[in-house]
Amino acid sequence: MLGIGFAPEEGGIFADLTVAENIEIATWTRPTARAAAERIAEAYDVFPKLRGYTTRGGAQLSGGERRMLSIARALALDPELLLLDEPFEGLAPAIIPVVTDSIAAIAQKRGRAVLIAESNIHHVPEYTRRLYVIERGEIVFAGLPKDARRDPSLTRIIGGSA
Repeated sequence: MLGIGFAPEEGGIFADLTVAENIEIATWTRPTARAAAERIAEAYDVFPKLRGYTTRGGAQLSGGERRMLSIARALALDPELLLLDEPFEGLAPAIIPVVTDSIAAIAQKRGRAVLIAESNIHHVPEYTRRLYVIERGEIVFAGLPKDARRDPSLTRIIGGSA
C-alpha cells in the first residue's frame, strides 16, 4: 500500500453502507500500525457531525455530509498523503468553512500532508502553503497563493477578474 488516501470529487461513498461502515471499511483495506479504533476515532474527531449519523445510509446524506464522509473515510486509511479532488465543489456556502476547518485540522494539527486539486481560486484555503497553477498541462505558476492572486496575468486562469 502506498499510503495515499483519496477523496474523489464525486465522493465515492458506498450509498448502501452506513456512515460507520463507510469509515470502517477503510481500516479493512489498509492495515497499519495504528489500531482500527484509533483511526476511526480520528475520522470522527475531524468530522464530529458524522458521529450523529453513524447508522444513516450513505444515500441519506446531503452533499456536504457525503463530502465529509468521503474525506473521513480517506483519513481512516491512515495515509501519509491525503489527496482531495475538488473538496469544495458544489457545497453550500455554509458548509465550506466546516470542510475547510476540518482539512486544516488534518494538515496542521494532525501533521498529515494534504494535496488539494481545486479549480476555483476562491476555494483555496488561507492556510495553503504552496499553489501550483496548471494551464493546458503546463505549470504556469508555483508559489504562494497571495502572490498568484496579485499576478494580473494569472487572474483569467484562476478565476479572478482581470
